[in-house]
Amino acid sequence: MTLLTRRATLRLAATSFALPLAAAMARADGHATNHTVVIKDFAFTPANLQIKAGDTVTWVNQDSAQHSAWESTNNAFDIGLLSTGQSASLTFARAGAFNYRCRPHGNMRGSITIS
Repeated sequence: MTLLTRRATLRLAATSFALPLAAAMARADGHATNHTVVIKDFAFTPANLQIKAGDTVTWVNQDSAQHSAWESTNNAFDIGLLSTGQSASLTFARAGAFNYRCRPHGNMRGSITIS
């Protein structure tokens, strides 16, 4: 009986080490990641973001004013106006680079580089 308990304990220990390792390997294999850009004090943080193709960017407005994220050169994306506490997400499928700004506050600028 003691031998079975030891085996069960060893299996449990091996599994507890294997799961985090498998999760780390999955991320290394290119699984998509969600990145957050906080809008606060009339600024995007981080202002310059580097991501991989397939990743998602979520903008979260923590400011008292309404804000947006709009790529105005090619009109590639526009998340619309976000009120306090609202968020919007976009997934970027392929490599490229985008400079964006807030529609109502043109001095608020950010960039996303996708590899």
